[in-house]
Amino acid sequence: MENQIFKAMVVQETAEKKFNRKIANKSVSELPPGDVLIKVKYSSLNYKDALSASGNKGVTRNYPHTPGIDASGIVEESISADFKPGDKVIVTSYDLGMNTSGGFGQYIRTPVDWVVKLPSGLSLKESMIYGTAGFTAGLSVHKMIHTIKPEHGEILVTGASGGVGSMAVSILSKCGYEVVAVSGKTEEKGFLTDLGAKEIISREDATDVSGRPLLKRRWAGVIDTVGGDILATAIKSVKQGGTVTCCGNVASPDLPLTVFPFILRDVSLLGVDSQNCAMPLRLKIWNKLAADWKSDHLVELSSEIGLDDLDDHIELILKGKKKGRTIINLA
Repeated sequence: MENQIFKAMVVQETAEKKFNRKIANKSVSELPPGDVLIKVKYSSLNYKDALSASGNKGVTRNYPHTPGIDASGIVEESISADFKPGDKVIVTSYDLGMNTSGGFGQYIRTPVDWVVKLPSGLSLKESMIYGTAGFTAGLSVHKMIHTIKPEHGEILVTGASGGVGSMAVSILSKCGYEVVAVSGKTEEKGFLTDLGAKEIISREDATDVSGRPLLKRRWAGVIDTVGGDILATAIKSVKQGGTVTCCGNVASPDLPLTVFPFILRDVSLLGVDSQNCAMPLRLKIWNKLAADWKSDHLVELSSEIGLDDLDDHIELILKGKKKGRTIINLA
């Protein structure tokens, strides 16, 4: 297999802070050492992939590089007894696509500790409609529903048109929660309503500019994907004993806030790190996504492209013009 040639997106640094990307031929021998060689059938496009594909050294240190933090496919070779050729598997998170050659290529090689067997109930394509975004949404819901039940009231989801947000809306609706979605894309109201959101509010309506330390109580819980002022406003509006999860910073990494929501309303703020999630919990979330939480709207949540279309879609996601999930068919 070491001489096997395959297609991949390759990002190159042509000069200081100058990068280009192209679809090129690579050899399996160029892949990093690892326990499991996987023929990739599907990948997906995430914001982190777009950063890596644009030369962001905070995501990827060394170039040339093949991005793609998500991959699903078939095991070709394995030195581990846990996997055998022909097994259908998923790899998301860890270092895949960051500093390890990723899912925007037709082959990957990874440590065995990164690999998850495809749960029954999911196809390889469906697993990538979820991908890191769906897994992160599932992990966020898992953390919140330990304390917040549907009868406690409305759940706010920020960044609801994006991959994590739209998945969170779908899962929460499936679990019987009343979901209010925040989106800056007014044209996506129908999309979010179809996923189960009972109300859609604008970014402006979700952002407090008064500077008050506390606001009128409304939300039983919040799943935040954006950070910044929207997260701060949401926390100030959570009911007594409510729970907020935080998994993103696309709006801002800053949190302009006092301690009052935490010490006067007993609000809990829970961080979500899907990249380094321990394998037992990772397997639990994937099995939930394949069964109890499986969306009735997976097709609506995604669009499918090929490797040759990827460059244009990277530009769209960087400009905030993507909705839902973009799946890359590596066939």
